[in-house]
Amino acid sequence: MRTNHASRRRLAAGSALVVAALLGTAACGGGGKDDDGKGGAPGFNAAVGNIANASAKKGGTLKFIGTQDADSWDPQRGYYGFMWDFARFYTRQLISFKTAPGKASTELVPDMATDTGKVSADGKTYTFTLRDDVTWEDGKPVTAQDIKYGIERIWAQDKISGGPIYLQQVLDPKKEYAGPYKDKSKDKLGLKSIETPDEKTIVFKLPKANGDFLQMLAMPSATPVRQDKDTVEKYGLKPFSNGPYKFDSYTPNKGIALSRNAEWKKSSDPIRKALPDKITVKLTTNADDMDNRLIEGDYDLDINATGVGAAGRQKALRNHKDNLDNPQTGFIRYAVFPQTVKPFDNVHCRKAVIYGSDHKSLQNARGGPMAGGDIATNMLPPAIKGSDPKYDPYGVLKNKGAANVAKAKAELKACGKPNGFKTTIAVRNNKQQEIDTAQSMQASLKKIGIEADVDQYDGAQSSGIIGAPKNVEKKNYGIIIMGWGADFPSGQGFSQPLVDGRFILDSGNNNFSMLKDPSIEKLFDKGLAETDPDKAADYYRQINEKVSEHAVYLPFTFEKNIIWRSSRLTNVYTADSYNGRYDYASLGVK
Repeated sequence: MRTNHASRRRLAAGSALVVAALLGTAACGGGGKDDDGKGGAPGFNAAVGNIANASAKKGGTLKFIGTQDADSWDPQRGYYGFMWDFARFYTRQLISFKTAPGKASTELVPDMATDTGKVSADGKTYTFTLRDDVTWEDGKPVTAQDIKYGIERIWAQDKISGGPIYLQQVLDPKKEYAGPYKDKSKDKLGLKSIETPDEKTIVFKLPKANGDFLQMLAMPSATPVRQDKDTVEKYGLKPFSNGPYKFDSYTPNKGIALSRNAEWKKSSDPIRKALPDKITVKLTTNADDMDNRLIEGDYDLDINATGVGAAGRQKALRNHKDNLDNPQTGFIRYAVFPQTVKPFDNVHCRKAVIYGSDHKSLQNARGGPMAGGDIATNMLPPAIKGSDPKYDPYGVLKNKGAANVAKAKAELKACGKPNGFKTTIAVRNNKQQEIDTAQSMQASLKKIGIEADVDQYDGAQSSGIIGAPKNVEKKNYGIIIMGWGADFPSGQGFSQPLVDGRFILDSGNNNFSMLKDPSIEKLFDKGLAETDPDKAADYYRQINEKVSEHAVYLPFTFEKNIIWRSSRLTNVYTADSYNGRYDYASLGVK
């Protein structure tokens, strides 16, 4: 799950220590009075593993603010984590994640379907029946054909690139289907591996079994789209709703307004609470102003959920600690080295950067242990089965996060660049923490003779800039700074888009390293076919070790954030299914 990080003012020296001290000593209280005058926020970390301010009260306006627009609000194109969370307001799938705190949220439950599917003994055929009264915003029923068509849109990567392609890989591994806009078959039956015998029955026939197939059907990319409402590239400007809210307005990089979908029936939807009457999103470029307006009560929460910035953090911890949560997210922040850009085609040059970077400085650039996270040792986050945070192939923790200059210089010599080399670090221009990280890395590498320019690109155009391998080569991006969380909670859901060579795309690519290792691909195939999660986890452990051997990633942190919730919010809890974000579909306001 591609992630973003809201713009932040450069962290002051020692801010990580300040945060740690404030977390330990800040006065409780704060957040002001609730609108009903009956008290303040429920307490620090009240929404981590628990429901803060439980309530069934309907009404009011839920007010989001953020510094980053979605990559797209089109369910087949969106790949930012917060977009997937927010999409539950206006999209539904056959199955979805349970509305519950913490790990319980990763359980899959029926959504538009009557159950979680009838699965054949060989694990290749899944049959679903739609509930009654599942409708579009104009009152027409959602049909099995609408679900099939929405999924088929994933094949149109030349028109609507950017989103995850798991379903394409699983349902059409040979890429025989041309997509709904290029389908020239005489029968016009579309993708053959999805059958719709009637309007309420949909059957998926997988060429090979995949233990995570249900997880894929819970993603926004499995959202139905009605063909007569499909505006192709423009669909993300006003998606046609089959959820409890519909789009009233959307101005890119400015804001969104949603209101109740009068045709949505609670009787058909056991998941979404649909408590607010309206939902608004304000998008701004000033992160510090955003934090201040959250603290002042003008808005309820940051839609990007990337944490309060350094200045706002200190203010909030001193005076409003009860409005804060400090969850472990499912994200890893990292640098990645495209092997198509010289000299990173040489493994020793890649290892030189890993050893030559000051990992403690990189952690501090992200906000320190509490606001940034633990120093990451490898590329599989702790929440994923098969992960082992103690697996430390480059001795980062053993060296207490410091750069290992001696080993870095030895690797430079091994790669034929004893005096170093020049390269470019690509970083999003609206992610100050990423910029700080790039500058930290730049300073470390200079000490071993590697001269790295920092190129700040438009963060809203990631798919066509760093996601286009030809552009990466053209720009000489030897180091790309990014973040990633699991698309769904398994090794496949985290690692496959990043390291499986079959997932490399011409646009919207996430395998930035261009890693193509047949042994890794074979391990994925074994893991995907395994129905026992523990046995599958061992394959993902092996994949992670092979990725470390290739030295194409430099992980920074297993991320933590300090996030704000207003005293007005009800039903607030962090959900593992959304990588530690609040479950937006359950929120209400007092």
